[in-house]
Amino acid sequence: MELISQGEALLETPLLAGEHARIFTASRFAGLECLSAKFQTHSYAPHAHETYAIGTIEAGCEIWHARGQRLYAHAGDMVFNHPLDVHDGLPHAGGYRYRMTYPTVELMQEVAASLTGHEVFGTPFFAEPCVHDPEAAALFSNAHRMLEESGDALAGEEGLLRAYAFCLGRHADLSVRPVGRERGPISEARALLEQRYDEDLSLAEMARRCGLPRHHLIRAFRRETGLTPHAYLVDIRVRRARDRLRRGEMPGDVAAATGFCDQAHLTRAFKARLGVTPGAFRAAHLA
Repeated sequence: MELISQGEALLETPLLAGEHARIFTASRFAGLECLSAKFQTHSYAPHAHETYAIGTIEAGCEIWHARGQRLYAHAGDMVFNHPLDVHDGLPHAGGYRYRMTYPTVELMQEVAASLTGHEVFGTPFFAEPCVHDPEAAALFSNAHRMLEESGDALAGEEGLLRAYAFCLGRHADLSVRPVGRERGPISEARALLEQRYDEDLSLAEMARRCGLPRHHLIRAFRRETGLTPHAYLVDIRVRRARDRLRRGEMPGDVAAATGFCDQAHLTRAFKARLGVTPGAFRAAHLA
């Protein structure tokens, strides 16, 4: 069986009207290939990848064959194909909409090691190719959508690592170790965020600064602060935006100066934390 990329698998059968498929890459995961698609008639020929294929069905139902089984994947199901697992895929009863990623063994080993506390060798193994887990599916879909649509790269990076870790912890044969206290490293990470809140920081850079693996950093940061690194960064940005708005600066200028993607992004974050829009807050201090 020839190993092919997901893009090559899609080219096997042209898409019809009403179907769509978009492949994109996540730069913070060394070009991780991601797919969002809706299929009504499109069928995949049997094929395999050198990577995992991990994703979720968002609507409808897909029929597929893998590991000697005929499987039905519905909304809220997580799908796990290991590297070299031969599989196909075809729509059932009107089609399906889904999101997939194709992580390398090295990436899944990185996440697994953060959960177990020791280096992971071999291929982390998911016992079942399809499981119904709406919580994992929601985490994965949200992270995938952020990677596809958002200008907030840190949110997507953090979200996908958390989704993979959740799936590994719940559905792979791993012994998960509780996270310990990491006061010193987390102080380093917090200082970096406070200093460079207006930059497009990555978890990889924060991890190098404080000496912790990326996913372990997320877990330890949340234990020490009550927030993930991304949530903490957004909180800093809102505080800095509040200071500028008090001085009368315009919301659009404030959004650009404090690291938000645009004014709408600032407005959502600001209102979620202070209950009013940046414009209303600014007006109150100019009255």
